[in-house]
Amino acid sequence: MSRALWWDLAEPPRPRPPLPAGREVDVAVLGAGITGLTTAALLSRAGAEVAVLEAESVASGATGANTAKVTALQSNLLSTIRRHQGAEAAAAYAERSAAAVELVAELGSGIDCDLHRRPACTYAAEPRELRDVQAEARAAEEAGLPVELAADAGMPFPVAGAVRLADQIEFQPVRYAMGLARMIEDAGSAVYEHTRALDVHQGSPCTITTTAGQLRADRVVVATHYPILDRGLYFARLEPERSYCIAARVGPHEPLPLAINTRSPKRSVRSVGDRVVVCGEGHPTGSHDGSSPYEALAEFARRHWNVQEVTHRWSAQDPTAYDHFPMVGPYLPGADRVFVATGFMKWGLCGGTAAASMLAELLGGQRPEGAEFFSPNRISPRSAGQLAKMNIKVGADFVGDRLTAGQVRSAAEVPDGQARVVRDGTELTGVYRDEDGRAHGVSLRCTHLGCLLRFNDTERSWDCPCHGSRFDVRGNVLEGPAVRPLANKPVED
Repeated sequence: MSRALWWDLAEPPRPRPPLPAGREVDVAVLGAGITGLTTAALLSRAGAEVAVLEAESVASGATGANTAKVTALQSNLLSTIRRHQGAEAAAAYAERSAAAVELVAELGSGIDCDLHRRPACTYAAEPRELRDVQAEARAAEEAGLPVELAADAGMPFPVAGAVRLADQIEFQPVRYAMGLARMIEDAGSAVYEHTRALDVHQGSPCTITTTAGQLRADRVVVATHYPILDRGLYFARLEPERSYCIAARVGPHEPLPLAINTRSPKRSVRSVGDRVVVCGEGHPTGSHDGSSPYEALAEFARRHWNVQEVTHRWSAQDPTAYDHFPMVGPYLPGADRVFVATGFMKWGLCGGTAAASMLAELLGGQRPEGAEFFSPNRISPRSAGQLAKMNIKVGADFVGDRLTAGQVRSAAEVPDGQARVVRDGTELTGVYRDEDGRAHGVSLRCTHLGCLLRFNDTERSWDCPCHGSRFDVRGNVLEGPAVRPLANKPVED
């Protein structure tokens, strides 16, 4: 059940081997999501030899767990960017996003991925959101997008208004990603799975240390969704947020636009054959309040469609930069060998494609249009307050959690199917007891920077409230920036 719909609509994935010993390539790309795969496909097409390294399998991260929309109209993001970064930045973002839609159409034309053109819309679910919709329409028009205001959003319920953009894209993201991987391999490059990158040493060539050995490359692209290298203080400038999705089989209905509203509770929807996909219920990683996000989404679906069955549910997370703009370019100021792309604000299928195009230009010796706005090393005075607020929260989590008491005195008090924190002197242990009664104990110190983890009972994971790393109940890394598992700790019943 906790599996994205897209995996059941794709052919069984073809396993790829880990990195072999002794490889040296022109470019190493870390991460086989849409950003890394698109970057590698463009570079391979231009004649470079590329090795893509993936910790799990192709599209196993956010690329395979989303609403599968590729659109330049992204809720009220353009008006938000305009407010934080100015009109020129909003125009640069809109131009790159519109070009990304067309790039997906071009690459997807050779991939069996159910790619269709659909209108996108940002709708006002309530009258209080109408001002947001109108502001987004103005920002989009000013940025050069051919949007139109409408009274009807094409939804099965009345709205207070909407802004629409024609000819955007819906597709099957897992099949698209697998097609990109084949495209890379057909061009003479390689995709290696089950190879987690642990560190990068910049040199001539660069050396990438992985769980499968070392790889040498002239240049490196870090496309791991959340940057895995501690240098550059990315963790201090990004805030990850988790969101949840369901797919529900419904009665006869008209195909939906790629729709989303502007305020909480946010609901992002699209249709897929006889199903409707509904996403929302976002929260900062590590701050799950114990409510049931899937039930809230199902209730929304039942209220507006004749739901016959909820067939799938899944979740993903995405980092947002403090100034609400992606970070694409050299990893550090002046760096010319290590590059990064991150901060797609839940619009990674479009944003990752746009980033890949920019990275291909950068590595090809060009200066991409609008590069100064995307620079990871930019300074955004208008957003200094938000940066301070983010890091005050991290500091409070880092220090305050160390004062917490244990929830129980021993593992014997942990009920089946639940987790508790056990304090032994100054040490805290996270204990999860599975349905068979087996207790699993792990260190609660995140292997990234040592923040204390919190349990997400919806997903049965230990999540870091500081920088978004996630671990399963046995301590394995589910999500970075952490690259090393939690220490297992003995527990006594």
